Amino acid sequence: MGSVRKVSATLDDSGDDGEGSASPADKSELQHTLKNLSLKLDDLSTCNDLIAKHGAALQRSLNELDSLKIPSESGEKLKVVNERATLFRITSNAMINACRDFLELAEIHSRKWQRALQYEQEQRVHLEETIEQLAKQHNSLERAFRSGPGWSANPSNSCSEGSLLTPKGEDSEEDEDTEYFDAMEDSTSFITVITETNEDRKAEGGSSTCGTVDWTTADNVLDGASLVPRGSYRVKRRVRIPDKPNYSLNLWSIMKNCIGRELSRIPMPVNFNEPLSMLQRLTEDLEYHHLLDKAVHCPSSVEQMCLVAAFSVSSYSTTVHRIAKPFNPMLGETFELDRLEDMGVRSLCEQVSHHPPSAAHYAFSKNGWSLWQEITIASKFRGKYISIMPLGAIHLEFQATGNHYVWRKSTSTVHNIIVGKLWIDQSGDIEIVNHKTSDRCQLKFVPYSYFSKEAARKVTGVVRDSQGKAHYVLSGSWDEQMECSKIVQSSPSSPGSDGKQKTVYQTLPAKLLWRKYPLPENAENMYYFSELALTLNELEGGVAPTDSRLRPDQRLMAAAPRKKVRPGKEGAGSGCGVPGKRGRPGEELTNLGLRPAEKESDGYVPLWFEKRLDPLTRETAYVYKGGYWEAKEKQEWHMCPNIF
Repeated sequence: MGSVRKVSATLDDSGDDGEGSASPADKSELQHTLKNLSLKLDDLSTCNDLIAKHGAALQRSLNELDSLKIPSESGEKLKVVNERATLFRITSNAMINACRDFLELAEIHSRKWQRALQYEQEQRVHLEETIEQLAKQHNSLERAFRSGPGWSANPSNSCSEGSLLTPKGEDSEEDEDTEYFDAMEDSTSFITVITETNEDRKAEGGSSTCGTVDWTTADNVLDGASLVPRGSYRVKRRVRIPDKPNYSLNLWSIMKNCIGRELSRIPMPVNFNEPLSMLQRLTEDLEYHHLLDKAVHCPSSVEQMCLVAAFSVSSYSTTVHRIAKPFNPMLGETFELDRLEDMGVRSLCEQVSHHPPSAAHYAFSKNGWSLWQEITIASKFRGKYISIMPLGAIHLEFQATGNHYVWRKSTSTVHNIIVGKLWIDQSGDIEIVNHKTSDRCQLKFVPYSYFSKEAARKVTGVVRDSQGKAHYVLSGSWDEQMECSKIVQSSPSSPGSDGKQKTVYQTLPAKLLWRKYPLPENAENMYYFSELALTLNELEGGVAPTDSRLRPDQRLMAAAPRKKVRPGKEGAGSGCGVPGKRGRPGEELTNLGLRPAEKESDGYVPLWFEKRLDPLTRETAYVYKGGYWEAKEKQEWHMCPNIF
């Protein structure tokens, strides 16, 4: 019995060590079984003592009766009772012996289980240490390769501020620890050659005017800072938030037991969050909405496609430095962006599902377009990196022409989980389809590799009409800018040494479609928020009681470092903490989802969105059903659940 209790105690002390091979429910069931077994063995021991005690008392009583002078008839009955008592004693002794044998056997096997468990725990620790060493050796090999002869000969490898690399020979934490991802083979399926003929320029100048977009300049290259002037908003918005607390975080120590698990199920420290919810992060897709405002006026659908493609790429520009995780919204949580006056846009998001986490989004512009999407986040921790795969289609429709574009998001990868500085990359292909004209744009996000000659965060693409004819080549990077070049001629290239053939596009000089806004001053201490992101959690009157701005945990984190929060408020306000635990500031855990008191609801019906069959994608998705802005105007929120 003592050994069984030791095994149970060993499992209890191991904590998360069992997380990699068994779910929390399985682990809890095992501990419950061992506890019950130990209790039953205690009961068996108690019964053994009682049987022995009462059996001895019964035998003494029978001996006393046997010594009395009683009639012969009573003596016969006493003799029968004595025989039965003897049989009971023999049976009890046999049971006691069997129980003793069982107990000895259980103790022997429990010692074996304990040794086996200890061995597995040691092996697990050894494996973790080995993985860590391999990751460090991998980085050392890369550094050795970079220091080899001829490495700096390629000018494309020169480094600029904010790039993944640092100049050769410069001591840098990022240079020492950064891990790089292998690029896809044959990442560029075409070659572009720029033509400088005056005839082509003149022809292009007469046919490429796109409404309010300035497609022509003196040298036919849009070389300005941005297609839209900054500071055009009339409403005064905040331009800074309190600096983020400086907490150290060993992500590998937290996540090493969670390899292969869904990210939304992994407990994470609160200080790994940024003070925005996923709904607010989704709203940031609209930061470069002016691209769509300009696309409204394009008379040509292929030119409009160029701006739509640039808009689709621009949504990733906020992610390059944003390694912190947004708060996972609660079921029924909403977020509105009511910027009709200054931005011309209204946007509404609602969390429609918890597991898997799913949010519905609808936005419209007074300039004549609407956008809607339902995004479900599928994520996995793979050991050295985290894969985040947004599932769901994005729809964009222009009211005047009826052009209806559909595309999906690319895969995001967070690298250097084990060792080094975290960095984010985007990879995969995105196909944008205009379902009215059948125009298509194929965008390729090239995953970065240190050993590739390609520029970091590169994006390439080709815009084709319904007949498959290529009209524009797109190029740039998802964190800085996108350009387009009009194709004047195309031809196949000669097969290369690998036998593959690429298309050669002769193009006019490139024109700027989109360029990222510079980050605010002191952005590195404000979670690298953009100007728009800084305003998203700013309190506004009249919003729904389910709005993300009203989340107490998020407000506490945004207002000041958590160490300044009173202990009584910290546990109650975090909304995502572990019940009964309170450690050093920033150590609270959040499950990226449900609060402890909150329950899953398979039958939850969203307030502002409803499920419909998408006739274009043939998928079921949540679509805005109306009513929110009317409710806001009347300030009638009685239908909203009390989730905070």
